[in-house]
Amino acid sequence: MPAKKYLTWAAVAFVAFYVFNQPEGAARSVQTAADGLASAADSLTTFVTSLG
Repeated sequence: MPAKKYLTWAAVAFVAFYVFNQPEGAARSVQTAADGLASAADSLTTFVTSLG
């Protein structure tokens, strides 16, 4: 169980390091993820609408 805790802290440290050293890259990553989620939601809406 401690290994999971260490990996979580390492991931948090990596994200913080990335955000502080390359804020533009981090912002692009977040924007890309948000665009992907919006696209998935759009596709799901289209699918559910076509069922009715």
